[in-house]
Order: sequence, then C-alpha cells, then structure tokens
Amino acid sequence: GKSWLHVMLLAPYVLVGLTVVLFYTRELDLFSLGDIQAQQLGVNVAHTRLCLLLAASLMTAAAVSVSGVIGFVGLVVPHLVRLVLGPLHRRLLPAAILIGGVLVLIADTLARSLLPRGEELPVGVVTAIMGGPFFCYLLLRRKKAVGL
Repeated sequence: GKSWLHVMLLAPYVLVGLTVVLFYTRELDLFSLGDIQAQQLGVNVAHTRLCLLLAASLMTAAAVSVSGVIGFVGLVVPHLVRLVLGPLHRRLLPAAILIGGVLVLIADTLARSLLPRGEELPVGVVTAIMGGPFFCYLLLRRKKAVGL
C-alpha cells in the first residue's frame, strides 16, 4: 500500500514538471504544425523540446516510481481527451489530469468489486483491460493514417 508520504515525495517532481509543461502550452500547440512552421513562428524548437523532454521524464520517473505499471493510464488518457476536447494543450493538460484520476478511481472500484468478497484484482489489470483496446485502436488508427 501507498501512503500520503508517497504523495508528498512525488508532489515536488510533478509540480516542477507540470509547471514547465504548462509554461510551454503555446509551443506545444505550434509543434502540431511541424518543426519548421513552429520555428518560423518564433519557437526555439531544440530548447523547447529539451525542456519538455526533461519535464516529461521527471514526471514519468516520479510517477512510475510510486505507481508502478498503473502508469499505463498516462499513455492512454491524453489521447482519449484529445479526441474529445481537441488539440489545444491549455485545455488538454488539465482535463487529462482530472480524467486520468477519475479513470484510476473507476478502475480501483472495479478491481475491488469484480471478484468474490475478500478478493480483488490488481488495479493494473483493470487499467490494462480498459486501456489496452483503446491503445490498440490508437495504434491502428495511426498506422492507417500513414498508409501502412
């Protein structure tokens, strides 16, 4: 089991990483146009990409160190939210955080209630069952979009 101590240990890394990512939401939107167009619109592509990579790595390492494989949710939820809300990162990031949390709560509730009394599934199994097919859909959709 995890405790509030784990949350307190994780919080500084997530807050620093999230602050960096939120600072670059405009640049993230411009990256969707391509590197050349983003650069022409004033984005220092190499510097911004490095800052975002470091922030994402920091948050991922911190989250996985506490949560383990349940971090799979973090791969699926942003894509799901993007399908619903569109590509603007100033809306996408906060919504992905909230929906990711709700998805984990739903998965945890299912993990505790699907088996007979006294037994429960690991929540990672439930998130994989929920997220696996959607992740496959995303991969197939991307493959189809590039003509493979």
